[in-house]
Amino acid sequence: MNAPRHVFDAVMDDGVRLKIRRGGREGATRLYLSNGNGFAMDGYRVFWEPLLADFDVILFDARNHGPNDPVSADRHTYFQIARDIGTVFHEVTKRLPAAKNVGVFHSMSGRAAMKHAVEMEWVWDALVLFDPPNVPLPGHPHYEAMKAMELKLAPWAVNRQETFASPDELRDFWTTNRAQARWQPQARDDMAKAVTRPDGKGGYRLSCRRELEALIYLAALSMDLWPKASAYGGPVKLIGADPNDPNGPAIGPANRALAEDGGYEYEFISETGHLLQIERPEACRAAMLSFLKKHALT
Repeated sequence: MNAPRHVFDAVMDDGVRLKIRRGGREGATRLYLSNGNGFAMDGYRVFWEPLLADFDVILFDARNHGPNDPVSADRHTYFQIARDIGTVFHEVTKRLPAAKNVGVFHSMSGRAAMKHAVEMEWVWDALVLFDPPNVPLPGHPHYEAMKAMELKLAPWAVNRQETFASPDELRDFWTTNRAQARWQPQARDDMAKAVTRPDGKGGYRLSCRRELEALIYLAALSMDLWPKASAYGGPVKLIGADPNDPNGPAIGPANRALAEDGGYEYEFISETGHLLQIERPEACRAAMLSFLKKHALT
């Protein structure tokens, strides 16, 4: 975010500090945005930057991501990340004038926001979930596909490249890699800078340790979280990756199944994978804004 009006640290309930950045239009509906596993909010700029014209935007990265200081693995859990979402909300609302509040969360943070909302507290005027990695309970038709995906991602994360001469090295890899082919070119550059930090030796390393990324993939299998839309305290929209792509991730079909099982307001973005917000940012914004307009939050 260029020259945010307000930057501060919020202290979580276990003493960890998260960096909070605020920009956009004062007095407007306040959007809280956070990231997916192994990613960071500055990498989603092609999605959120246009929102600054009409919304009061709060950006924060999950613990161990982006510019936040590293913390140990015993404090890197879905339970704690869910609690962090609540703490960030309360810290922001203590500091800033009253506003309508909407959570806008992708992947890991979306899953954590679901846990926070249905198991801890409902604080939002609305909640928008972009492709959370929803794993149904064992025996569900989509369980085995999601289990296989998470079990594939965990060893991949542990063995991914960890150090780089510069963020450009990671950007260049993504430019030639099939998995990132749909990403906007600007997003590849933004995300490469957002997920790395200087290593103190003249190079760069991943901000989120590989082992911590792997922990989150494995943890998804034991959350037992497949809630109905009625379990929340207010309106929720699920926006997913294309479930009809034969080469797409299992998350797309799983989110469509959750929407059908749980009665969610649901929309998928055609020709996208899991990073839909940086693949087709305009379509993702439109899907979100139609929901917010429906609930008088624009």
